[in-house]
Amino acid sequence: MTLTAPLPFRILSTAQALPRRVVTAAEVAALCGVDPHIALTRSGVQQRHWLSEGETALALGAQAARQVVAQAGLSLSDIDVLLNASGSQLQPIPDGAALLARELGLSGLSAYSLHGTCLSFLLAVRHAALLIASAQARHVLIVSTESGSLGLNFAQAESSLLIGDGAAAALLGPAQTGSVRQSGQGLHAARFETYPEGAEHTRIRAGGSLLNNRSPGVTDVDYLFDMQGLGVLKLASRVVPGFLERLRPGLSTGLPGIDRVVPHQASQAGLSLMSRYGWPEDKIEVTLPYLGNVIAASLPLTLHQALSEGRARPGDTVLLVGTGAGLTAGGLIVRL
Repeated sequence: MTLTAPLPFRILSTAQALPRRVVTAAEVAALCGVDPHIALTRSGVQQRHWLSEGETALALGAQAARQVVAQAGLSLSDIDVLLNASGSQLQPIPDGAALLARELGLSGLSAYSLHGTCLSFLLAVRHAALLIASAQARHVLIVSTESGSLGLNFAQAESSLLIGDGAAAALLGPAQTGSVRQSGQGLHAARFETYPEGAEHTRIRAGGSLLNNRSPGVTDVDYLFDMQGLGVLKLASRVVPGFLERLRPGLSTGLPGIDRVVPHQASQAGLSLMSRYGWPEDKIEVTLPYLGNVIAASLPLTLHQALSEGRARPGDTVLLVGTGAGLTAGGLIVRL
């Protein structure tokens, strides 16, 4: 999407909700049958949170939603649109947004999902910006909640050592007016590109109409997460530089006009690629070592950290960027 002028909106608040259980690299290494030191060195994930008995992704998402609304000084009745931006489904039908709305006690509002695997939150922010800028909504609540640990294949150490669970929420509303520093607040650029030659690299094969419990030869493994990390990395290395240039010229060699980078926490190798673009390490927000890859919640969790710890402030220009299954590259440039 090419913008001739910014789409005005403001991030009113962000929040997170994490499972109680903290799982170390050594614990996952034992499940996968690999050396703990090698597991930590290769993944870069020291610990992550996993759901434990009695916890659900639905409850975590609702918890983050309640927190984010309260922090903004609003009530749930002020929400016009609820967007579920999660990579892992709560259940196939009904839509996860309806389940979140029921959990929050909301009835009659507009609630639906935007699903782009790890980039679901970026799609939801772009959509919310369009709704707010066109006066179709005043307050849009975005919830990303993930339970990827439930679908891990421990025979695949590469992916099992990365994935964490958790939820994050963001509340978007009208842009502020009257402040010089905050003039131009909102969405300045947005771009998504899909390279389907990478569709086999990151997938859960079964559970839809192409492969299901009636399909001949289907096994339990077909319902588990399958990732070919080297294939993802090779394709991303080839296509992402051009994608960045189309998002904003100069991004493949530097950070023109960008104060902070909030990337999807795909993997240690994926984060390391950013040094090739000339992006200073101290401008990149990182949560991978202690949260892991929390699928679609990674981006809002990392944004929440940047905002709550003061490394992204009102008036700053932030690049939200990453890749998702597909292979899809996505990025937003937002003035806070």
